[in-house]
Amino acid sequence: MNVGFAALEMNRDLGFGPAVYGFGAGVFFLGYCLFEVPSNLVLYRVGARRWIARIMVSWGLAASAMILVHTAWSFYLLRFLLGVAEAGFFPGIIFYLTHWYPARERAKAYAWFLAAIPISGVLGGPISGALLGLDGLLGMQGWQWLFLLEGIPSVIVGMLVLVLLPDRPRDARWLPSTERDWLEVTLEAERVHSTAGHAPNLRKALRNPVVWLLGALYFLLIVSLYGFALWLPQLIKATGEFSNFQVGVITAIPYTVAAIGMVLVGRRSDRTGERYLYLALPALAGAAGFIMVTRIDTTGLLVAALTLTAFGVLGWLGPFWALPTAFLKEQAAAGGIALINSLGAMGGFVGPYLLGEVKQRTGSFTWGLLTLAGFLVAAAVIVMWLRTYEAAAAVRRRDSAVA
Repeated sequence: MNVGFAALEMNRDLGFGPAVYGFGAGVFFLGYCLFEVPSNLVLYRVGARRWIARIMVSWGLAASAMILVHTAWSFYLLRFLLGVAEAGFFPGIIFYLTHWYPARERAKAYAWFLAAIPISGVLGGPISGALLGLDGLLGMQGWQWLFLLEGIPSVIVGMLVLVLLPDRPRDARWLPSTERDWLEVTLEAERVHSTAGHAPNLRKALRNPVVWLLGALYFLLIVSLYGFALWLPQLIKATGEFSNFQVGVITAIPYTVAAIGMVLVGRRSDRTGERYLYLALPALAGAAGFIMVTRIDTTGLLVAALTLTAFGVLGWLGPFWALPTAFLKEQAAAGGIALINSLGAMGGFVGPYLLGEVKQRTGSFTWGLLTLAGFLVAAAVIVMWLRTYEAAAAVRRRDSAVA
């Protein structure tokens, strides 16, 4: 979130055009992608607590080091290193939660965790806007204060993770022994049942076409998510004479609704057991939101359209991550989830870069936003095909068992 707000002043101070910013914002995901699978396999071997702590500390230090940016190439380099530092965190958490929640509860659990993304927009927007107002304090620019002060909390929380985060239920002293035992027995029985007919090892998981298809689907969805998130402050700024703090307050509105929507969609998906529809519908809502943004020129309606878009690019996350964790276990889960996330991370590069290039060439966000809408429609089509494919596969497995 912070680079999107820093760009409101940094681009002007350093002479960065839309293409430079778009590439720099996206190049983060190249470092992230290259180190994603190795990082998650290390997490599997050394334990979530230690590796997540390492990721957060190095991630926070790299984020604060962004105060050293002074040229386009230093911007690219530090964004790339930030991606390397963060690699493995998100799939690591997804894998970690499989040790705590049965499959039927995971969409809601993932939605609660992933709601931190829009909540960071709710809190980070006004805070970032205010930090930009520190311009000139102690000889530093406002955007430098933003990077410095928003990187430090990750270092602090990383150290707390090392002390407080248990790896598995059996390590949780705050749980009664009966609950620890129930969780361990339930999850182990689920693991044995799942691996009997699905992907029990990493090699088999990586040969599974569904894993690659989910990766392609995630790529399409992430293009739109990060194209939206990393350009949102500049998109709002371009529509009116808003101060940086006002931009921060306005961005909080779409993210507030998106956070609530994510949790509700995840809860509903768990209750019904339906994953695909609750993945496709938010994607289509996001596509409609992007189209509306290109057709509206009043502030109130624009905020409404951005709110629909924010829900659409975030609301599918809980049901999506409940899909691969239902059939990938242990090392296969660590590697398979990381692979899916790596393919999606490439979308994190394409989205911001695409929007920056289009803005540079046309002087407008319109065609870039319409392209992001197209990615979401394509994702919805793949989701519904997957739903049909899985239904047919379930019938074949049932008929084979009867025979």
